[in-house]
Amino acid sequence: MADECFTHPHLAALYDALDPDRGDLDAYLAMVAEFGARRVLDLGCGTGVFALLLAGRGIEVVGVDPAAASVEVARAKPGGERVRWICGDAGELPPLRVDLVTMTANVAQEITDPTAWRTTLRGALGALRPGGRLVFETRDPAARAWQEWTRERSYRVTPVPGAGAVESWVQLLGVQGPLVSFRWTYVFGADGRVLTSDSTLRFRERAEVAQDLATAGFVLEEVRGAPDRPGRELVFVARRP
Repeated sequence: MADECFTHPHLAALYDALDPDRGDLDAYLAMVAEFGARRVLDLGCGTGVFALLLAGRGIEVVGVDPAAASVEVARAKPGGERVRWICGDAGELPPLRVDLVTMTANVAQEITDPTAWRTTLRGALGALRPGGRLVFETRDPAARAWQEWTRERSYRVTPVPGAGAVESWVQLLGVQGPLVSFRWTYVFGADGRVLTSDSTLRFRERAEVAQDLATAGFVLEEVRGAPDRPGRELVFVARRP
């Protein structure tokens, strides 16, 4: 199940405007070049920012996301016709043989159910050609990022054409073992409308992820630090044998 910020048509349409800084994607663009990938599957593509960046560089891209509203936003963007968009998840993929599978930002952590996580890893493995790679990031639980998820630290006002000034902030709802839940609130200045989006992330330990990858049939090549969150995030690079 995707969160309201991806499934609600109004929030999906404004997602890029409310989260415009995607410098986190630079590391993924660099890895596409590093691995010489010409065919990429972007799991959890959302509104298509990364997929369209790749397509603009001549990469053959398949973007997959369970949130229909986000996929429609992606499809309607300039260059959207260059990407093959699929509304679904990794358990429903057509036959593919890509060089690289990516899960950027919170995608891997959004998959909180263990069965769904195993299905995702198996789907990624099946979509890769032999020797192809899966790359994704996950926050290091030791950094306890959720301690900063407060209104005081996150409150901002964003001018959005057609929506006026949009106030937004995040608040922690609770921590239950590896599961951390939080709520984004959006207040629209144009009409005073208030919308919320609840999310839960799973904070997996490094050893747990390594075991999950091995069980799915991957060879873990490397665990890197994330350039945009040094010391706070892990980037896994796994290969299909």
